[in-house]
Amino acid sequence: MTILGNIAHILVFPFPAQGHMIPLLDLSHQLATHGLTITILITPKNLPLLNPLLSKHPSIKTLVLPFPTHSSIPDGVENCKDLPSNSSVVTMIHALGELYNPLLDWFHNHPSPPVAIISDMFLGWTHKLACEIGIRPIVFSPSGALALSVIFALWRDMPRLNDVRDCNQLVKFPKIPNSPEYPLWQVSPMYRSFVEGDPISEFIKDGFLGDIASWGLVINSFTELERVYLDHLAKQMDSRVWAVGPLLPSAKETTERGGSSSVSGDDVISWLDTCQDQKVVYVCFGSQAVLTNGQMDKLALGLEKSNVHFIWSVKAPTAEHVEGNYGSIPHGFEDRVAGRGLVIRGWAPQMLILSHRAVGVFLTHCGWNSVLEGIAAGVAMLAWPMGADQFVNVGLLVDELKVAKLVCEGAKTVPDSTELARVVAESVSSENRVMELRAEAIKAVEKSGTSVKDLEGLIKHLGGLELEKENNLIIKV
Repeated sequence: MTILGNIAHILVFPFPAQGHMIPLLDLSHQLATHGLTITILITPKNLPLLNPLLSKHPSIKTLVLPFPTHSSIPDGVENCKDLPSNSSVVTMIHALGELYNPLLDWFHNHPSPPVAIISDMFLGWTHKLACEIGIRPIVFSPSGALALSVIFALWRDMPRLNDVRDCNQLVKFPKIPNSPEYPLWQVSPMYRSFVEGDPISEFIKDGFLGDIASWGLVINSFTELERVYLDHLAKQMDSRVWAVGPLLPSAKETTERGGSSSVSGDDVISWLDTCQDQKVVYVCFGSQAVLTNGQMDKLALGLEKSNVHFIWSVKAPTAEHVEGNYGSIPHGFEDRVAGRGLVIRGWAPQMLILSHRAVGVFLTHCGWNSVLEGIAAGVAMLAWPMGADQFVNVGLLVDELKVAKLVCEGAKTVPDSTELARVVAESVSSENRVMELRAEAIKAVEKSGTSVKDLEGLIKHLGGLELEKENNLIIKV
């Protein structure tokens, strides 16, 4: 059916971590392109991250609320990438819960308030707020459908552990298709740190239960990649599920989002232009991970021994990291690999790099955004998961889809440099099994593709909410 009537007003609330914000901002771009009225809730220090989006869509409004003070978050820190090493994502989630009343006041005083709130999966407390106001709560997941199924199963079923000190005991998920299981040390650290009755733990639990109870779920995945797990989520949540991914900017747009970097995007491309097709290995572990100096040494030695051309993107360590023996590039390494190795300190234009014809392999932590970017670029993936949902993603890629190879696992594990060199060297001449998935990903976001249809379905439902608000009608789509 065709939705008529006034344009729906939607509040979008991203969680302040790069891997969470970027895909939700890409979704906001899609919604604004289709004519919806968008307001994005943001705190002052994160506002510059919206500049590329706002320049394309001047109609998008911002709701800038002061970042709540928190005893474990230093003044001026408003994004997970800037958290001290002894802080956690749980701290950020808990701090943002203090925006409940300011947001409630904004709704009550707005002349034309939103009909729905699309909030990040880490902001599940907005479900209660939406119910209090009488609008639809929609959760956005920057993680894949399998990873989200595991997260929801943890908090819904609360599996009992035989011994919390036994990190190798298996945690099983028999209700999820293919019955995945993981050693305890690979399970969500949020869940592992749960203490019944502790106010912060209970707040986190209530947030995820709020996600499960949401009116709808928007997920950055596509049907051809995770069909069985998307179907599972729809049944478990008894809710609407829209798979609208991969939500990826163009390679050009990634250069507009960059932070500080030691090498310009133009210089990176100029360097890649001198390399052979599909012979460059790109190494990056996302916006959060900082390797120990022991890991840095072995990774550098492995790349040096491999004799391959490579780009290594190294997250800039904080002062605390440096003091704690993290993040130091071995002395003399760059001189020894000059000509065939390029080290980027700070931000790197990942999509620009991965989409270049010279790049054939991606050594990655397998954060979901990186997984989707690797698939979209059609590059082979070498997996080194370190935390969060990355172990689940690797299970999907390595064991189930067989499009990646595990080379190391764990945030503190130090790889064997000789073995790493061998695997890296072999990877540039091995069969690439990702190309078939790449074709499916491209088809999903083209006209009449599964993700385009789901996006259109989401927009139709949102338009129906506006009609319901204006006409006091129940729209069944």
